[in-house]
Amino acid sequence: MLRVTGIKLSLEEDKSVLKSKLAKKLKVGESEIVAYKIFRESIDARKSHMIYFVYTVDVELRDEQSAREKIRDKDVTVTPPLEYEYVKPGNEVLEHRPVVVGTGPAGLFAGLLLAQMGYRPVLLERGADVDTRTEIVRSFWQTGRLDRECNVQFGEGGAGTFSDGKLTTLIKDKRCRKVIGELVLAGAPEDITYSYKPHIGTDILKTVVKNIRRKIRELGGEVRFNSKVTDIIIEDNKIKGLVINNQEKLDAEVVVLAIGHSARDTFAMLYDRGVAMTQKAFSIGVRVEHPQELIDRAQYKQFAGHKKLGPAEYKLAYHSPNGRSAYTFCMCPGGTVVAAASEEGGVVTNGMSEYARDKQNANSALLVGVKPGDYGSDHPLAGVEFQRKWERKAFELGGGNYRAPAQLVGDFLVDRPSTALGAVKPSYTRSVVLAELKNCLPGYVIDTLREAIIYFDRKLRGFALSDAVLTGVETRSSSPVRILRDEQCQANIGGLYPAGEGPGYAGGIVSAAVDGIRVAEFIAMKYAPLVHESPKDNVYLNRLKKGWITGNERVC
Repeated sequence: MLRVTGIKLSLEEDKSVLKSKLAKKLKVGESEIVAYKIFRESIDARKSHMIYFVYTVDVELRDEQSAREKIRDKDVTVTPPLEYEYVKPGNEVLEHRPVVVGTGPAGLFAGLLLAQMGYRPVLLERGADVDTRTEIVRSFWQTGRLDRECNVQFGEGGAGTFSDGKLTTLIKDKRCRKVIGELVLAGAPEDITYSYKPHIGTDILKTVVKNIRRKIRELGGEVRFNSKVTDIIIEDNKIKGLVINNQEKLDAEVVVLAIGHSARDTFAMLYDRGVAMTQKAFSIGVRVEHPQELIDRAQYKQFAGHKKLGPAEYKLAYHSPNGRSAYTFCMCPGGTVVAAASEEGGVVTNGMSEYARDKQNANSALLVGVKPGDYGSDHPLAGVEFQRKWERKAFELGGGNYRAPAQLVGDFLVDRPSTALGAVKPSYTRSVVLAELKNCLPGYVIDTLREAIIYFDRKLRGFALSDAVLTGVETRSSSPVRILRDEQCQANIGGLYPAGEGPGYAGGIVSAAVDGIRVAEFIAMKYAPLVHESPKDNVYLNRLKKGWITGNERVC
């Protein structure tokens, strides 16, 4: 198979012309192309007079060897292997089933791989199943009654369930393909396999999460909800078991610790039990909302609104002379700003989009990096207290009941209070109170944000729109803690394997899922399966190898 990059189609060209363009690039007749499939699709909007879709395509030719000898083109290479390779299981005997704590991306994919390899894992989730969780979250948004164990941060699917389901990642890892394939098998749109900015959407992601849970159970695993790990049992510096809900003891010598970045009570318990951890840098700031139409025009010019383009996105970064950096993060086209608190008395914001991304506003986190030196203490959990401080100030500034403080961009830039909303109606799911955001964020964050907004306006016309809305605060960009682990992903307590975003080893759905798989591999390489069969449920890989497309058809 050959991989061809840089194939361009205009907005008016149909994908059916890909075959002729491939033939021309490869210097062969169209009849020589047996089949082809899209590996990646991106958008080139750099030229004002035209927008192009740019494709990377894998091609099967009748005489590939002959074509290779004739082609001297840097855009044509041999397609690398795509198939995920399961590790060879170890020989040590497990006395108990491995336990996975948390059902976010890291926990679900660690559990799925262990189930596929015959280890019959037990997954523990402190929150509820995704359907029950959805109703609890909806009730919180409507009434302000917070469930501390089941909310936007805790419950089946993790914090990413109430987001945009973004799958963009900067990591280059063969396991990414495994993650994407399993998501498609579980009901995600097939275009996530080639889109340059793939997303699932909160509405579809809920179904995907349920289907992965169902698959784990079908393969012999167990998934338990409302099962919070309140203590760990350690003997001779090795994990021996867990305490669930302060009552039940569960024996275990292998535990994957896939807790989320908001599991502050669990961090404290682990610290008290001697689990080694350290402070970690993260970012804080606000959510910024613009009319989606403005973003579309800024990015796509006269082509804004074209049916093939969909809502536009952006990603911006700024480096201040003061040494701080600001950037946009988790941009949600056509989305909503959501109340994402998990502790009483604190306001936390996040962004969410459904698959259609058809809401009126675009929103994004607008963040400034903070580092351990900002926390005021060398305690490993000082970053947690730093987050709490600003969340509580935002709660007070919003007047309580999880209403959020908000300020218009025009007023924020000139340091004056906002007295009325303008053309942009905030979408925050609890309601906002106009306030001065300088009262719920550090001064150096405010100063850097002001500089960044002016700079971003030069890169994206309209970013500094006076009526754009800033809603505070966003503090859960990533974990403020790193639970230390060795080269085999094991903590200083034998048998305890930190994984994913909460312990500080990932920064998004895909990277967290990949880390969960990596940790599961180390466990599998050490221990013998409890069910002695070959890895199961390899349907996606078979489809991947056989599912070539012709004409206008697509395949994952």
